[in-house]
Amino acid sequence: MASRDDPMFEITPQVLLKAYSCGIFPMAESADDPALYWIEPQHRGVLPLDTTHFPKRLLRSIRTTPWQIKIDTDYDGVIDGCSAARPGRSSTWINTRIRALYRELFEMGSCHTVEVWDKNRLIGGLYGVALKGAFFGESMFSYERDASKIALAHLVARLRVGNFKLLDTQFVTEHLRQFGTIELDRSEFQTELENALLAEANFNALRHDVSGEKIAELLAAKAP
Repeated sequence: MASRDDPMFEITPQVLLKAYSCGIFPMAESADDPALYWIEPQHRGVLPLDTTHFPKRLLRSIRTTPWQIKIDTDYDGVIDGCSAARPGRSSTWINTRIRALYRELFEMGSCHTVEVWDKNRLIGGLYGVALKGAFFGESMFSYERDASKIALAHLVARLRVGNFKLLDTQFVTEHLRQFGTIELDRSEFQTELENALLAEANFNALRHDVSGEKIAELLAAKAP
C-alpha cells in the first residue's frame, strides 16, 4: 500500500518517527520528484537478529580486513553512495526531501550510519533509523567487494549488543536473503514492531572503535 503526499506539506522529523512507529516509511518516485510516497508493504523484510547467518569467508574478512569501520561520521557521504547510479539501476528514490529529513534525524541522533573506509576513501556503508528497540534499515552501498556486507555485519553486532529486537529491511532481496532475511505479512510485522517498541535499546552500547576480531566473535556466538 502506498499513498502520495502533497509536496508542499511539511513533514517533520517527529511526523517521520511517528510513521515508523506505525510501520510506514517514505520513498520518492525518483530523485527529481519532490513528492514522497508513504509505503506500508503487505509483506515486509526482517532480518532476525538471533538467527542471522554470516558465511565463514565473510567472518574471516571481517577479522582481517585493513578497512576501518566508522559510526555516524559522514552522513552526506553515505547518502551519496546510497543514491549513486549502479549496474542495473540508473535512478534513485532518494530525493532532496529525503536527504533533508534524514539529515535532521541524524542530527537528532535517530538516524545512524555505518561506514567502511579504506584510508581516506569511503567505500561502503548503510544508514537507517533507530526507534526504541527497532532499527529500520534504509539503504546500503558498496564500491568494493564485501564493503556493504561488512557494514551490515557491524550493524547486526551493534544491534545485538544494544538490545535491539527488530531489524527491518523493508523488502526481501536475494542479497539480504543470504544472511537469513525472512518475509512477514503486515500483521506479523506489526506484532514484531509493537514488541520492539516496548524495549529500551542503545545503538552506542558497542564501542565505535571495536575491532573486527570482536565483531566476528559476536556474530559467531549465539545471540542472546
